[in-house]
Amino acid sequence: MSDFPLLKTGAVMQYPGERGRLFSTEIIQFVDGSEQRYRNYSGALLRWSIRLANLDEDELGRIEAFYAQEQGEFGTFSFTDPWDGTEYPECQFENEEILAEFLEFQDSRTNLRIRQVR
Repeated sequence: MSDFPLLKTGAVMQYPGERGRLFSTEIIQFVDGSEQRYRNYSGALLRWSIRLANLDEDELGRIEAFYAQEQGEFGTFSFTDPWDGTEYPECQFENEEILAEFLEFQDSRTNLRIRQVR
C-alpha cells in the first residue's frame, strides 16, 4: 500500500485545513410509517479537506502522479493525520478529479478531499 506524498517541507498539508467525522445511518421507512435505523459502520470515520497553495511543478506533479497511480477514487492508501500524527492505513480520495490552478512560475494550487474507509 502506498503513502500519500509529502510536500518539500515534509508536511502532508498546509494550513488552514479541515478535519471532520463521518457517520452513516441507513433509514428504512415501512408502509405503516414506522422506521428502522441502523449504522453502516461501527464508529465515525475521518475526513480531511486539504488546501495546497504555492506548490512548485515537482510537488504538484507528485500529487497528480499519486492520484493517477491510485486510479482516483478507486485506490486506497495510507494517510497520516496532520493533527495527531496517526497513520490511517485505508483512505481514499473523494475528488472525482484533481483540479490544479497554475498562477505563475512556482505557484500552483489544488484542493483535495480524503476520507478514511473500512
